[in-house]
Amino acid sequence: MAQITFNEPEPRLSGKIKLLPWIFILLVIAVGAVGGGALYSAANGSFLPWAKPQLIRFGMSLLVMLAFGLVDIRVWFRLSYPAYVVMLAMLAGVEVAGKVGAFGAQRWINLGFVQIQPSELMKIALVMALARYFHARSSEDAKQIRTLVVPVLMILMPTAFVLLQPNLGTAIMLLLAGASMLFVGGARLWLFATVAAVGLAGAPIAWRSMHGYQKRRVMTFLDPSVDPLGAGYHITQSRIALGSGGLFGKGFLHGTQSHLNFLPEKQTDFIFPLLAEEWGLWGGLVLLGAFALLSYYGIGVGLRSRNQFGRMLAIGLSINLFLYVFINTAMVMGLIPVVGVPLPLISYGGTSMLAVMMGFGMLISVLVHRDIKISRRYPLGD
Repeated sequence: MAQITFNEPEPRLSGKIKLLPWIFILLVIAVGAVGGGALYSAANGSFLPWAKPQLIRFGMSLLVMLAFGLVDIRVWFRLSYPAYVVMLAMLAGVEVAGKVGAFGAQRWINLGFVQIQPSELMKIALVMALARYFHARSSEDAKQIRTLVVPVLMILMPTAFVLLQPNLGTAIMLLLAGASMLFVGGARLWLFATVAAVGLAGAPIAWRSMHGYQKRRVMTFLDPSVDPLGAGYHITQSRIALGSGGLFGKGFLHGTQSHLNFLPEKQTDFIFPLLAEEWGLWGGLVLLGAFALLSYYGIGVGLRSRNQFGRMLAIGLSINLFLYVFINTAMVMGLIPVVGVPLPLISYGGTSMLAVMMGFGMLISVLVHRDIKISRRYPLGD
């Protein structure tokens, strides 16, 4: 039975530091700074209660990102399955001892010294586990149905736990990220078409199992004017903020929708309309362009990796980032129902920021160790 070995020497620390992608790192810092500025504005020109804690967490997460980037990629390979199992256990623990938040959602675990949301960390752990699974299998293997049974179960188990919280936005992200990993791993297109057809056929059953507030979100998406002061209030005010910013915005700290408290959840899910109102269409496009560059860079890192694990890990993490941004911005524009997904590094929140920065760190690790080869002959249990 093959075992993981470190026959290839690990690059020296000084050599790793030279390989760090400083332009990528500076772009991450710039996006984080925009997030701090947006939260400062959301509090009407005050660092409290959101901007100061967010910037402190960002600084700490930045150190985590750099530390992760210097870790040998073979370490991440070894930790892939254990990380998945631990996160799955924590998701199960949420059902037993989780903290109940808004709308009766039970999503957080209090560890005493810190409160975390396991579903956010599972987004990273799932990509790691699937990358390791497909590392040992060729694209031809991935075309066989029996090869896909295990990864499909790996996707469905955490998704089921997240739906129980309930957290529809994160569940959708897990499904889409997992499906993307299956596609990158070599699964046939007809399989996705079949799953989509089954999903459409099962839509009535899914509708009956949805919570009341989730149904209202879907109905509001179809027609916000049905309840403009109730379920449709969020998206109506979001659209007003987006449109009132015009091309160049009203200026920093001069957004009327946010500062007159018309825009709800302006520090979390609906922070992009706040930015668009103050900086306009061009400001919003610049921010989206920065996210696009980060995703594009991550995919490029994956394509340059000499091992399948690094390739799939980098591409999967880049897709994860894209899903964060796409779902959040499409949600606040009214293109999809409101599902509660934060905007990375911009929305207020500790666990989501940590998860994104951990992912960036692993991307850097793939880049720094891109020439290291990992044998593909690893059984599932190693």
